[in-house]
Amino acid sequence: MTATGATPLPYPFNTAEGLRLAEEYERVRDLPGLLRVRMPYGEEAWLVTRYADARLVLGDGRFSRAAAADHDEPRQSEGRGGSGILGMDPPDHTRLRSLVAKAFTVRQVEKLRPQVRALTAELLDGLEAAGPPVDLVDRFALPIPVAVICRLLGVPVEDRPRFRVWSDAALSTSSLTAQEFGANLEELRGYMAGLIELHRQEPRDDLMTALIEARDGDDDRLSEPELVDLCVGVLVAGHETTASQIPNFVLTLLDHPDQLALLRREPGLIAGAVEELLRFVPLGRGASQARYATEDIDVGGTLVRAGEPVLVATGAANRDALRFTAPGVLDIRRASNQHLGFGHGVHHCLGAQLARMELQEALGALLVRFPGLKVVGDVVWKSEMLVRGARVMPIGW
Repeated sequence: MTATGATPLPYPFNTAEGLRLAEEYERVRDLPGLLRVRMPYGEEAWLVTRYADARLVLGDGRFSRAAAADHDEPRQSEGRGGSGILGMDPPDHTRLRSLVAKAFTVRQVEKLRPQVRALTAELLDGLEAAGPPVDLVDRFALPIPVAVICRLLGVPVEDRPRFRVWSDAALSTSSLTAQEFGANLEELRGYMAGLIELHRQEPRDDLMTALIEARDGDDDRLSEPELVDLCVGVLVAGHETTASQIPNFVLTLLDHPDQLALLRREPGLIAGAVEELLRFVPLGRGASQARYATEDIDVGGTLVRAGEPVLVATGAANRDALRFTAPGVLDIRRASNQHLGFGHGVHHCLGAQLARMELQEALGALLVRFPGLKVVGDVVWKSEMLVRGARVMPIGW
């Protein structure tokens, strides 16, 4: 069994530009045990790259997210994110998650589909009227999830550009100092606290009002700081990944013309195509949100000692040949696609069903409207962000 002592490799491996899975992942996945890595900030960590190991670490209660608060958590930026629901373990995590989960069930999400479909058509009309070239990100990919999550939380339309700046900073790996990172987070929290108070005075039929009612009820299941952080988390996480994946998926399909042609011939494959693209496209620059072992645990032949952090590279695990046939091949007909694109275990993405629906509607409608869709200029990639994707993507048809 492998033990500690190996010289750590610099991490993350993926570059900000492009969507390739770094070759280093392919190499280390075939090595015995786990890899020792060091991120730009924080302590050394073990890196998981295989599917079975990833499911173990993400799903086993012996690995803690809350313990990160007591450690110098490995991370890509100097600043550290707020506590929030992503930094909790059960039962506190379960208590908060249960309050929000009812808004993101399949049934509730399907109620939103007609609105998303109408919004998508309206945005496509705008693209067509403007004529090529147009920026797919600013004019299409970003407005869809932003409109949906803002509607759920009751964010006024005129305030949406403001939280885009806050969100960028919250997910940044740039040279923001810990003080600057903290100041940005506090500004966003302050805005959210004001919005919560407005909803208290003027209750509405939205998620924020429902959370306030849970907070202010007799059982007091939600503290005020928890309520603020929960709304901040939903707001940030509720749009960034989907807004990134829409252009990512378009680029990937354009790079695989056989799969694009198949999807055009059989638009009914869109749900399976989205699942396969979620598996195939490695969204993150690197693994984040370390899990800490609460006792000595054997992971893939490596003895992880109590108190040691483990990072899970889901993008690499989604290309594990021990779990997926021909993992490096994009196959939109792939069956039993139990990818880790939305994570696994208690921290499995709350908004997974919402993201699936938005991606299905956006991608399906875009491909039907513009059969000759193509990139007609240089793609400008996001830099110094936790997630990869185009910041500007000029398209034509």
